[in-house]
Amino acid sequence: MRTSHFSLTGLILVILLSSGASRAAEWPAVTEGDFAIGEFHFRSGQTLANLHIHYRTLGSPRADEKGVVRNAVLILHGTTGSGAGFLNKNFAAELFNAGQLLDAGRYFIILPDDVGHGQSSRPSESLHGKFPNYGYRDMVEAEYRLVTDGLHVNHLRLVMGTSMGGMHTWLWGETYPDFMDALMPLASLPEQISGRNRVWRRMICDSIRNDPQWNGGDYQTQPPNLRIAAEVLWFMGSNPALRYREAPTGREADELLTKYCDNAMKTMDANNVLYALDSSRDYDPGPKLEAITAPLLAVNSADDLINPPDLGILEKGIKRVKNGRAITIPEGPETQGHGTHTLAKVWKSDLAELLKASER
Repeated sequence: MRTSHFSLTGLILVILLSSGASRAAEWPAVTEGDFAIGEFHFRSGQTLANLHIHYRTLGSPRADEKGVVRNAVLILHGTTGSGAGFLNKNFAAELFNAGQLLDAGRYFIILPDDVGHGQSSRPSESLHGKFPNYGYRDMVEAEYRLVTDGLHVNHLRLVMGTSMGGMHTWLWGETYPDFMDALMPLASLPEQISGRNRVWRRMICDSIRNDPQWNGGDYQTQPPNLRIAAEVLWFMGSNPALRYREAPTGREADELLTKYCDNAMKTMDANNVLYALDSSRDYDPGPKLEAITAPLLAVNSADDLINPPDLGILEKGIKRVKNGRAITIPEGPETQGHGTHTLAKVWKSDLAELLKASER
């Protein structure tokens, strides 16, 4: 039975690398593009002359008689992921097809690659260790500028995100409170990253920075300690029961981890990972939760090692959100720890309730 927490008055590509797209025929056609932002000023004081944000869209925007777009949905990915990570059988095939909750025939779905991720501007392109130190609030600003200046969308029907994207969703709610009809952060908490959550991120950053072969970011081949980062990401992204089912013997556990890390060393970049994990340092929606006015449904899972329910953070924070509601999905055969956030079949009935409750 689900645990549901309501306010007094009244939603994250996983940290793991996303599974990637399965057969494209399982969902509507996807359009890709890039939006360039000139002279982007980061909160660190640094500037990038040309910040480009890659994006994917499904469907078309539709405006009402007053020119307000009413069908746009912004979906934000997790740390080290990209918008492409949603194009799989567990997410797109559950939500975007005809007759489904986010039917691309009805909605204009926006899937950006965040700063430092996917095909957007990132350290691995050319600047390496000299890339600007970006934070979550920089990323949210770039998302907003893509939506408004790049795609000419002046209103969002829904903002939702997974893990890092879930945290961005909280920030959207308090930074642009009148811009959306509803919010759905998944696998995230409305408080600054601290405790074990901060520690494992720091472990990854330290392992890369302290690797002599990292060389201040100017390496020719991936530094060996990137493997440590991959191991920690793999460890945090699932739950013990699933890992045991996948590897019930010591040999199988070793083989599973080795296979994952061997692939990660071919597909991940140390600078991109370092910047992505470090970018969470400025995340803290806590002081302004009362500024969120749109209906918000936060969805976490009880077996999430990154956002464990025993901390009580979600229950405490949601009480300060005027139209906020929170659900903790109990551990079960269909949950996968932190990665439950992209298993739409587990929580799409909750999304249906949110969409209905926030209809205009």
